[in-house]
Amino acid sequence: MKFFVGDIVKMRKVHPCGGSDWEVLRVGMDFRIKCLKCQRVVMLGRPQFEKAVKTVIKSALPSTLISENSPRKPLE
Repeated sequence: MKFFVGDIVKMRKVHPCGGSDWEVLRVGMDFRIKCLKCQRVVMLGRPQFEKAVKTVIKSALPSTLISENSPRKPLE
């Protein structure tokens, strides 16, 4: 699955502050994500991040860029 800067993702484990929703700040070999509840910023390696993500809550891509053949469907 592809991730983009600005995506909001729900992680499998809850952060110690009680939040499970994170914003993606950086993508690449490692990911930088920010907790939306306490604003803590964390860096994770790609394999660790991809394993920890439960679902994408909000995609950062505009719906005009998402085609029918794209693996990412727009949220309604």
